[in-house]
Amino acid sequence: WGTNRQVTYSKRRNGLFKKANELTVLCDAKLSIIMFSSTGKLHEYISPSTTMKHLFDQYQRTMGVDLWSSHYERMQENLKKLKDVNRNIRRKIRQRMGESLNDLSYEELRGLEQEMENSLKIIRERKNRVIGNQIETQRKKVRNVEEIHRNLLNEFEMMEEDSRCGFFDSGGNSGSVLGFSAGGARILALHFHPNHHSHTGTNLPTYSLLD
Repeated sequence: WGTNRQVTYSKRRNGLFKKANELTVLCDAKLSIIMFSSTGKLHEYISPSTTMKHLFDQYQRTMGVDLWSSHYERMQENLKKLKDVNRNIRRKIRQRMGESLNDLSYEELRGLEQEMENSLKIIRERKNRVIGNQIETQRKKVRNVEEIHRNLLNEFEMMEEDSRCGFFDSGGNSGSVLGFSAGGARILALHFHPNHHSHTGTNLPTYSLLD
């Protein structure tokens, strides 16, 4: 039922606006239509040769009434309230800057002092949180750098250890082992040939030591 009423409203509205446009074109009339649907939606038509304000002004002159005075008075009252609020805010700002204190009573000064102390406490707590976050961030960065440094030291020690003692296979049926002494001054070479037919009848390989 509601949908049918909306469809009917839309059709009648379009027909009414069409007739208003015909009056404007055919009769050079100036007219305005303001409509609100059941859902509160605004629809309006105004002749292209005029404005809504001009029509209201012409209506007031013709009827001898004032449609704007009450609205203007309300606007003036609202403007005055806004000015008072703005003035009070500016005065409070000056007082918090240490100005305009002569007109304050002892109780008002005490209240202002308490407000300033509370504000200062909040600011300090916020500052301490920011500093604490920055310190924790720096600590994490230091820990990461220390971890990277330890890893690099471990890799360097492993590379140094490999450089002191290296092993290689010469291939084939014989092999050799190179050993570097701790001081690095002497090189010991073990060269061996596997001998599976030794005079002792064992299959153990024999080694010759080169110095």
